[in-house]
Amino acid sequence: MTKRIGNKHEAQHRGIEERLDIRRTNIAREAVKQATARAKYRNQVKNQPSMSASAA
Repeated sequence: MTKRIGNKHEAQHRGIEERLDIRRTNIAREAVKQATARAKYRNQVKNQPSMSASAA
């Protein structure tokens, strides 16, 4: 549960710039996650175990 200020939700008290900054940060964080996931499975043959799993 998030911290509340009085009776209102905390996000209602954030400024526009702060909300935009949080949004940009979240988008950038998600882009990094997607890039690592794509790099992990790039050039992999479908329905085949990964190379690291077959080497072990």
